[in-house]
Amino acid sequence: MTGLDNPVKFIGAGPGDPDLITVKGQKALNEADLIIYAGSLVPEALLKWKKNGAEAINSASMNLGEIVDMIIDGYKENKKIVRLHTGDPSLYGAIFEQMRELDKHNINYEVVPGVTAAFAAAASMCMEYTLPEVTQTLILTRVAGRTPVPEKESLELLASHQSSMAIYLSIAHVKQVQEILSIHYGEDSICAVAYKVSHPEEQIIFTKIKELAKTVNDEHLNRQAIIVVGKVVETAALKKSVIKSKLYDANFSHGFRL
Repeated sequence: MTGLDNPVKFIGAGPGDPDLITVKGQKALNEADLIIYAGSLVPEALLKWKKNGAEAINSASMNLGEIVDMIIDGYKENKKIVRLHTGDPSLYGAIFEQMRELDKHNINYEVVPGVTAAFAAAASMCMEYTLPEVTQTLILTRVAGRTPVPEKESLELLASHQSSMAIYLSIAHVKQVQEILSIHYGEDSICAVAYKVSHPEEQIIFTKIKELAKTVNDEHLNRQAIIVVGKVVETAALKKSVIKSKLYDANFSHGFRL
């Protein structure tokens, strides 16, 4: 089989803004002969980085077998192939099953990371997930839906830590999320709904947890939204003062400032 010099590249497209793709990802798009992109989430604006004559295929209506067959055919023709996924492909990207199929055919591949929505949302909110003596932990998770969640990773158990948390793929279960967050973070605590972050339609809406479901329904935020919760969200929303980190403390010595 040919293609040994052209491994298939699984690329993280970032959260939506075509300028938030990595330089390495942009270069791969510019060099690709065939781009198979997850069109249900990856905006066509990302295709501005492709070269003239490159073929771009929207895989939204394709199943796993059809996607793999297309990759195999292109690989045999020694094409440079990009499989373009939203955000970072390692997070809810469904790349593992694709790579295992490629392994069966001895097809080389590599993965290029991307910016995930949680980090684009934090940037839009000018927020730091890990504040000194507030929280040093960020949890990325989802509630169980059509895709189950391991029992030990239920939202109830994870929320009990009261750390910073970004909840993906759960906006359709917002009432359930509200009930759980109310118990562990308090119904009057502030959370944020980040809708289509970095897209032209981006919305960042701060709301009390007890009003989360109503806010989502009133604003018609029924997809492509994550819920962000934790004390850091309230700090960002209300511009509260915080404990300063030791890193830039004049009285704190470290390897670069002894």
